[in-house]
Amino acid sequence: MADLEGLKVEHDYHVDTPFATSGKFHVKGAGNLDWGMKKHLSNIFNPRSGNSVMFAFDHGYFMGSVSGLERLDLLIPKLAKHVDVLMGTRGALRTCVSPSFKNAIALRVSSGSSMINEDLSHEVVAVDIEDAIRMNADCVAVQTFIGADGQLESIDNLSKTINAAMRYSIPTLGVVAVGKNMERTPKYFKLATRIVAEMGANLVKTYYCENFDEVVAACPVPIVVAGGKKLPEKEALTMAYQSIQGGAHGLDMGRNIFQSQHPIEMADAISRIVHSRYTDKEAFEFYTDAINQKK
Repeated sequence: MADLEGLKVEHDYHVDTPFATSGKFHVKGAGNLDWGMKKHLSNIFNPRSGNSVMFAFDHGYFMGSVSGLERLDLLIPKLAKHVDVLMGTRGALRTCVSPSFKNAIALRVSSGSSMINEDLSHEVVAVDIEDAIRMNADCVAVQTFIGADGQLESIDNLSKTINAAMRYSIPTLGVVAVGKNMERTPKYFKLATRIVAEMGANLVKTYYCENFDEVVAACPVPIVVAGGKKLPEKEALTMAYQSIQGGAHGLDMGRNIFQSQHPIEMADAISRIVHSRYTDKEAFEFYTDAINQKK
């Protein structure tokens, strides 16, 4: 084990200096990967903007029926063309998502206890790589609990998934889950995102925080920001804008889309921040104008 005594904490993140080794490829940290990996990552991250709008509807694997996600078969067709990536479980994808949709697919492969259990950190890898291949997944998503009782198990799940996915040139999405003993601070997110990336994840999903540009600079793969709890639309768009300004290469605003009264307009407003460099003010004006045009 490394000797931690006297270890200096790095403070110079060179936040204004672009990532050095992407080469001509548009995805951070992927310049040295093979063609198959790059193809999947290009399905996820738009080659023009370098960014992605994800839509996660995998909440049911531990929460059951969630408000706004009661009928995936009715919701997904409405939203599919307004987002880049659909993120769900194999059961939801096979039963509720048309294979004719052109979206990239992020397949949730980890699973664990239901929300009835207070400790959700003890997950397992529930989907084998052969099924991910059968589903033509563009990436496989694993929840990673840093600072929780199940930390070692989840890092083991992540490592095993990466090892299997690498054999078939499928990227791995490491999803940072905040452990019960950890606060949502820049220090925590620098630790968690760096661990997940160093294990070999090709992209990381985490939360926005203060000094987010330092979290991004210290992580050698693209970060996608999770929307978290439902916010008022104006606040959600401000967080989306701050995330992209801070260096995120994507947004996954699940509840802030499917629990919005106007989910399609909200998805379009987020897309304009992600791909068209709208400010939060411009995106909110677009959102309100789109609603008024429906009346």
